[in-house]
Amino acid sequence: MIGRKAGGRRFKLPWNLPSRRTRPPRLPDGRTIRGNLAFMDVVDLRNFYAQRLGVVARRFIGRGIRAHWNDTSSFRVLGVGYATPYLGLFRGEAERCLALMPAPQGVVRWPSSKPALAALVEEDDLPLTDAAVDRVLLVHALENSPDPVGLLREVWRVLAAGGRLLAVVPNRRGLWARIDTTPFGHGRPYSRPQLTHLLRETWFTPVAWGEALYVPPVGRGWFLRSAVAWERAGATISAPFAGVHIVEATKQVYRAVPTRRERRRLVPVLPPVLAPTPGAATLRFENGPQPAGD
Repeated sequence: MIGRKAGGRRFKLPWNLPSRRTRPPRLPDGRTIRGNLAFMDVVDLRNFYAQRLGVVARRFIGRGIRAHWNDTSSFRVLGVGYATPYLGLFRGEAERCLALMPAPQGVVRWPSSKPALAALVEEDDLPLTDAAVDRVLLVHALENSPDPVGLLREVWRVLAAGGRLLAVVPNRRGLWARIDTTPFGHGRPYSRPQLTHLLRETWFTPVAWGEALYVPPVGRGWFLRSAVAWERAGATISAPFAGVHIVEATKQVYRAVPTRRERRRLVPVLPPVLAPTPGAATLRFENGPQPAGD
């Protein structure tokens, strides 16, 4: 470790002092690098939803989320990733709302004017007991996770029996996944078959699908005036270029364990080549005792 004396000369310490806070490396635009994925900083996510394009995205995605969960009364709702722009839909009616944000992304205070309900966690070790929540909302989480299977299995653990998972994931065929000026252009986008395979592998069953963000990601004010028309037209014709998938899945309480069937080997039955013959003792017993003179 390099230090500096009062006179300005540098000197080398004989030991390495641990840093107070170690932060993962960052790209020039502020994103955090971890593995092969780049996590957007939580400040960048918050700034996006404060822009006009973010407000439009929040409105259309929130409408799709609300179409799946129209009533969360007496439910415990958990948001993983950066789900705070959409957790406000349920905070007034749900029994409890919590927001857990992964450590590489960072955390912001939520809600801003009331006691905090957000925490910084490791995505593969959520600080909740088994079957602790009834609904889990994944936003900006699955596409950025270095281990999506581990994340979903951890969600399976904290979800109660009969609970529901709702994931908002960028569409691989959509325009939003091809432009990195929005959070939906970062990470790993998915197609429907890929999401179905991933959910079934982690003991979930997809039960309902939806899409949102048919409007192209153009932040110009004059273009956003036609956003509602774009959204209605895309939903009417079921266009395949929606920006995000909204998939709802249920928890498999009793999952099937595959077993291997043993192949039976058929051995043909062949007639014996050498038939056994009776011995001499057997022949004497069958013919009876012989006379002494013979």
